[in-house]
Amino acid sequence: MQEPSVNVLGGVLESCSTAPMTGFFRTGCCDTGPMDRGLHTVCAVMTAEFLALSKYLGNDLSTPRPEYGFVGLKPGDNWCLCAGRFLQAHEEGAAPKVRLAATHAVTLQVVPIEVLQLYATD
Repeated sequence: MQEPSVNVLGGVLESCSTAPMTGFFRTGCCDTGPMDRGLHTVCAVMTAEFLALSKYLGNDLSTPRPEYGFVGLKPGDNWCLCAGRFLQAHEEGAAPKVRLAATHAVTLQVVPIEVLQLYATD
């Protein structure tokens, strides 16, 4: 049996969102593996500011794409964000809030815990 994934706090990784369904593997968790080159490991709470920045940077997360089963995100939705994009948003002053208990520990290879804690909701 596989060991449970660990969050940035050292505990068991909690679910991020099942409505909308998120995660690289679409399990609701910000789990990762060798195929996840973008490290979709940060459980972020979407804001209008972040969604606008992401769209501007070429990753439109707010427009529904039914052909991919994607409903489009709105402020308040939880979503597994790429660690690098989160760090970029932090540097641009537009980072969303973060649920630490649902953020995978591998995120710490890209984003320092002190930065994550600035945006923590838990």
